[in-house]
Amino acid sequence: MIYISEKAKEKIHQLRKDAELDDTYFLRVGVVGGGCSGLSYKLDFDNESQPNDQVFEDHGIKLVTDLKSFLYLCDTTLEFSDGLNGKGFHFSNPNASRTCGCGESFSV
Repeated sequence: MIYISEKAKEKIHQLRKDAELDDTYFLRVGVVGGGCSGLSYKLDFDNESQPNDQVFEDHGIKLVTDLKSFLYLCDTTLEFSDGLNGKGFHFSNPNASRTCGCGESFSV
């Protein structure tokens, strides 16, 4: 399962509304090679499912990831912060053995 915090849910609803996307759009979460720790997170709205997609729903938000990314994201929580220490989405990933200072990349 991939989870989403209440604050991230609110921000996703706002972003979807601002972009004038209807309810057919879901949040696609993925992992790609790169970043200073080796792997980086990827977030985007999408409305096309792929054959090996893993589909989850938490707090009313549909989250979709490909099977390969799910191996890295299992039990991860998507968070959102708007505080003084940084603003934006970040991942609380129990599978990450190391993360970079900016929080955008990790290794396992």
